[in-house]
This record gives sequence, structure tokens and C-alpha cells, in this order.
Amino acid sequence: MRHTILVATVLSVAALAVGCTSKDGKSAVAPKQGETAAVHLDKAKAETKEAAQAMREYAYAEKAEFVAKMKKELVSTQEELDRLGAKVDGASGAAKADAKVKLAAVREKWAQAKKQLDGAETATESNWDDVKNGFKQSYADLKDSFNKTRQWLSDKIAP
Repeated sequence: MRHTILVATVLSVAALAVGCTSKDGKSAVAPKQGETAAVHLDKAKAETKEAAQAMREYAYAEKAEFVAKMKKELVSTQEELDRLGAKVDGASGAAKADAKVKLAAVREKWAQAKKQLDGAETATESNWDDVKNGFKQSYADLKDSFNKTRQWLSDKIAP
């Protein structure tokens, strides 16, 4: 979200700079002598591309913070899974067998998210966005599966 706002701001400023005129009717950002409008437009595009690249670098610069935060989230989820597993171990009957299967499926999703996060640690600047988005999708699947399983367990196994 923050990056989208920054891109919009940069593009707006660039558009205003290109379209503004001074009091004497000349362009505020007048092309140098011999410079055509196309060359001027190419320069503006290059500056916009540089600004977008700077934002991409900033997002990549936050990689370590993102990975550390998500590691904590995965540890927290694993602890919750362990608590649910202990609750299931104390249960009896057919619900226990079903619960173990459901918990195993959630643990598999946890392992997939962990694998994605391990990949994020070694991500390069060029593939960071893809790796980060892949992890976010995997983590969203994990949380959805975890919440559904926790709800199912609370309905089937008394606290």
C-alpha cells in the first residue's frame, strides 16, 4: 500500500512537472536547446523508472524484517498446533482419529509455509516480490486451514 502511494505521488509530480507552464507561457521544465519533446518524455520515463526501482530496493531492504516477523508467526502457529495436538491426545473416540488427520493436514501446510519462508531468506532482489507473494499465499492457506481445524475441534472435542 505504501509503495502504491509513493508510485502514484512520483507519477503525479512527474506529470505536473511536464505539464506546468510558467507565467511567460513557456514550459516550467523546458527542454534544453536541441532536445525534442520525445527525448524529454524519455528522460521523464527514465526518472520514473528509477523511482520505481528505488521503491523495489526499499521493499527488498525490508526482507530481513519481514522474514523475522513471519518466523515468529510460524513459531506461534506451531505452538498452537502443539496445544491442539495435546487436546486431541486427551480425547477419545472417533473424533480423535478425525482430529489427528485434520491436524496432520494443517501441519503439512505449516511445513509448506516454512519451506516458502526459507526460500524468502535466500531470495534475491530480482525474485523477492515473487517469493514474498508465494509465502503470503502459503501463509494465508495455513491460517485458513488452522482456523477451520480449530473451529472443528472446538465443536467436536470439549475443552
